[in-house]
Amino acid sequence: MANKIEKFVELAEKRVNRAIKDLRLIGNLSNRNNYSYTDIQATKMLGALEQELKALKAKFSAQRSDTDGKFKL
Repeated sequence: MANKIEKFVELAEKRVNRAIKDLRLIGNLSNRNNYSYTDIQATKMLGALEQELKALKAKFSAQRSDTDGKFKL
């Protein structure tokens, strides 16, 4: 059990840090001195990111139901 927790922590730290770095790089695209984009393009990009974050939250949600519908720990 401890091995699974350690692996989760290891991978979570790597992946979340990588995601944060990539989000910051995406944020750099907002600099109009370096890039040109339309509001539609920006909205589409942000919508895709929000949709993926919503799907991620759902995966970690506590709204998982047991087959018999009863709460168990």
